[in-house]
Amino acid sequence: MKVFRGLPNDRARAPCALTIGNFDGVHRGHQALLAHVRGAAAALGLEAAVMTFEPHPREYFARKSGDLSKAPARIANLRDKLNDLEDAGIDRVIVEHFNEHFAAMSPRDFIERVLVDGLHVKWLMVGDDFRFGARRLGDIAMLVEAGREFGFEVHTLPAVMHGDERISSSAVRQALQAADFARTGELLGHPYAMSGHVIHGQKLGRTLGFPTMNLRVAHRPALSGIFVVQVHGLAQQPLPAVASLGVRPTVEDAGRTLLEVHVFDYAEHAYGKLVRVEFLAKLRNEEKYVDLATLTAAIDNDAVEARAYFAHRRPSRSATDRI
Repeated sequence: MKVFRGLPNDRARAPCALTIGNFDGVHRGHQALLAHVRGAAAALGLEAAVMTFEPHPREYFARKSGDLSKAPARIANLRDKLNDLEDAGIDRVIVEHFNEHFAAMSPRDFIERVLVDGLHVKWLMVGDDFRFGARRLGDIAMLVEAGREFGFEVHTLPAVMHGDERISSSAVRQALQAADFARTGELLGHPYAMSGHVIHGQKLGRTLGFPTMNLRVAHRPALSGIFVVQVHGLAQQPLPAVASLGVRPTVEDAGRTLLEVHVFDYAEHAYGKLVRVEFLAKLRNEEKYVDLATLTAAIDNDAVEARAYFAHRRPSRSATDRI
């Protein structure tokens, strides 16, 4: 799969079947849309393409307003999103930098400069509530009219349902916030996990007797707390572990989010390795403790509970290692 930061250059602008969206989590609704794009691309001899945005448009406007609480929590980082899009059979992904210039682009300019001249779109599918351009003034009717003018087909896909529930990124976020990983997996079509490279930390966990692998989390995640997890990428089989995802209030006040993972009975160095942390169950919320001794006691109890989880309910080892 080819990934472009911004519009491809002239040599890479092969005609394409395209869909556009944030694709946070690449849930089953997204997967249905991507399957249509892939099918149309195969039938028409085109590349299957996705345009997505970084940052999320709502995150951009939240930063601009100074109120980050309006930004949606992230289900997935960009690496995981791209992995999911590649797994869905997409040939080309355009990661468009959403900035002031892009936000101010008129619907007409978006059609001509991005879709027609920039991407050579011949077939387009979007959700039935798709809006685009400055102040979201562009709609499906405008796309259909432009398709007649410039020679591309426009199709829409209605909401994909799970029972009587619409599958959406918002629904996935709600499931994650509730630590309902069974429901999250049903909406995503696979177990929920986060990937990243192991980085050096403060080595505090090692001092406390619980060495951890640290993964940087660049955006506000859709969940936080202490979790039972299993780690892919360190051995042939996923390894049992306990993890903390949050801002570490007892030892740090910078507000930075970090995923710290204590892998049971694992003594090898993992720095620089790319791992995937699969979430299985939530133990508790993150707390601020009065001293390190109290923190150590809490971590010890978390490890005991996590080991008991694995002893009484072995997690499935059939999940695909998608690093």
